[in-house]
Amino acid sequence: MTSHLSNTEIKKYNRIFWKIILYTTLFIVVLLSSVGLGLFGKLPSFRDLENPKSNLASEIISSDKVILGTYYVQNRSNVQFNQISPYVINALIATEDSRFYRHSGIDFRRTFTIFFYNLIGKKQGGSTIPQQLALNLFSERAKNPIKRIIQKLQEWFIAVKIERNYTKEEIITMYLNTVDFGHNSFGIKSASRTYYHTTPDKLTMAQAAMLVGLLKGSSYYSPIRNPERALTRRNTVLSRMQKEGYISEEEFLNNLRQPLGIQYQPNSHNDGLAAYFRATLKAEIKKIFEKQNITKADGTPYDLDRDGLKIYTTIDARLQAYAEDAQKEYLKELQAKFWEHWKNKDPFKGFENVIQQAVKRSDRYLQLQDIGKTEEEIDAEMHKPIRMEIFTWNGRKDTLLSPIDSIRYYKMMLRNAVMSMEPLTGYVKAWVGGDNFEYFKYDQVKTGVRQVGSTAKPFTYAVAIDNGFSPCQEVMNQPVTIDGWTPKAYKPLSGKLTLRTALAHSQNYIAAFMMQQVGPQAVVDLAKKMGITSEIPPYPSICLGTFDASLYDMVGAYSVFANHGLWTEPVYLLRIEDKNGNVLYTHKPRVVVALNNQTAYAMLFMLKGVIDEGTGRRLRYRYGFTNPIAGKTGTTQNNSDGWFIGITPQLVTGVWTGCEDRAIHFRSTSLGEGANMALPVWAGYMKRAYANIELKITKKDFEPPKDSITVDLNCGIKKWNNSSKTIETVEVISY
Repeated sequence: MTSHLSNTEIKKYNRIFWKIILYTTLFIVVLLSSVGLGLFGKLPSFRDLENPKSNLASEIISSDKVILGTYYVQNRSNVQFNQISPYVINALIATEDSRFYRHSGIDFRRTFTIFFYNLIGKKQGGSTIPQQLALNLFSERAKNPIKRIIQKLQEWFIAVKIERNYTKEEIITMYLNTVDFGHNSFGIKSASRTYYHTTPDKLTMAQAAMLVGLLKGSSYYSPIRNPERALTRRNTVLSRMQKEGYISEEEFLNNLRQPLGIQYQPNSHNDGLAAYFRATLKAEIKKIFEKQNITKADGTPYDLDRDGLKIYTTIDARLQAYAEDAQKEYLKELQAKFWEHWKNKDPFKGFENVIQQAVKRSDRYLQLQDIGKTEEEIDAEMHKPIRMEIFTWNGRKDTLLSPIDSIRYYKMMLRNAVMSMEPLTGYVKAWVGGDNFEYFKYDQVKTGVRQVGSTAKPFTYAVAIDNGFSPCQEVMNQPVTIDGWTPKAYKPLSGKLTLRTALAHSQNYIAAFMMQQVGPQAVVDLAKKMGITSEIPPYPSICLGTFDASLYDMVGAYSVFANHGLWTEPVYLLRIEDKNGNVLYTHKPRVVVALNNQTAYAMLFMLKGVIDEGTGRRLRYRYGFTNPIAGKTGTTQNNSDGWFIGITPQLVTGVWTGCEDRAIHFRSTSLGEGANMALPVWAGYMKRAYANIELKITKKDFEPPKDSITVDLNCGIKKWNNSSKTIETVEVISY
């Protein structure tokens, strides 16, 4: 039986249909008008589009144009269109918005197609690149469905505005600079560095496809957590590139077989080169901005974590890596000796207060105290083993350890610091402030001060030379008493010694004799001229280095000898630019005439003796250095600190090694002296530096003063003969 609608009923349904269309159209018009008028939230102005509110990481740049690291809330750095590989552009368009060049912000054909697919249960995203950019720049994806619909309409308006105000190339660039690639990598530049340790312009086809594949879900398709999914997704992107005509079938098949090839370098303030330096630099820049009132045009302060500054430094990334590698190589060996040295012995016997004080400063103790635990309960908790991760020179280690035992463990960990600088320019080229920034935050280059030991002796000798003494002058090596103070001596040589030989073998008696001749105040005055900023009391014992100083100050002071008597302030920050390249700050170096150039050269002559015949001669017989080197070892009371500062014409490099607490140390000087604790790190660093011919570090001798030499250097030079394993007098200098 067939039923037919009457004309009246047809007209009735037509009226209903057109009313629905009319009301729906009116609703959409009102809704769009409301969104356009900002009734559901203010839309960005053209000025907002010109200055999108994205957090830009500030970059720390080395002298050889390597990004040492970034300061960030979101690790985001911008690039220009011509700095992005075409593979990235093509992969992005093929995968995310194939009609990108044919629409004006909203692809209505794709929108209705996606709407149809979603209706039949095949969920797909319909946002164009400008729409996704709108979401990235100005909002967060709403979770509420109604709010998400409003937000989607807002994105349409913003996308159209973006299309009207920017070129297609600019839109692509802005998108790739703002999108999240996962693992704290925002933008293509950060992602390229994180996953492939490269720059966006050098990305290969397969690499570009992998990164673009992450945009569908940076966590789900993470090559670190889910490499199989990442590989499948990458191949899907390659397939899309072929389908859209960006690559040939042959290219598709060749890249399909490629492994992911990830070179993962996680983004963390604790990771990467020069972590201690970067932390120190950040604090320094904040002080500079505050002191010099460097602000934005509107008067608000710069934010290093958000404002995308470019920070140009003197650090050489190659030398920095060599210093860190040399430290790790030798400290791994030395730490093993330290554990063996204290095996079956208690290093804290008599120093229990060291552990007690550390316990009461620990986070664990303070947390237990905050929740009201008694001292007895806290003590029980501190002795209860728990699962934890600890630092070792072989990498992180998961272990079961009580909090108090972990404190003892770290108190037994040898710390080390290295600083290297150019004596003529003052430029700091390498800065290693400690063993591992994640575990030991304290910077031992500039912040930390330690007793300097025999590395202070050159200050006393320099005053003496400046007052007419000769390096060749002979002095009886015997005990000296000054104002009731008589120094002790480790392995004193008998008879008369030249001042050069006395310094070479670090003889305490003759150092004290020279102090007796020149007086402590003159030594203090010279040390201050040479850049020592810590307190130096004018006592006779300072000739043996009983005062504290930083590695930063000591390396700067020793540069005076290689710089013809001029102290050049150690420089590590050159200039700072804003994100647009405007210079905000330029460093102005300070130079002080600290020593007569004749005296400085004579001190180099004396300090060469340390390497040729004295306490630093293992550089010759063990490490095989044959070029001219000046330097000084330093060992403090009870072997608590080991120092070595080595001087070559182009680099002055200092190394310090010791435990956090001076009470913990090697029991024997043969193990705890600077020649054993610090010098080998210097050797490892310089071996690497000399091996890199691109650095052009010379093995030539130091340049003498341009005027004639007036200081008497007419004494025999003793050098280590590696063949005979003896020290021999090999030549006589005369001028």
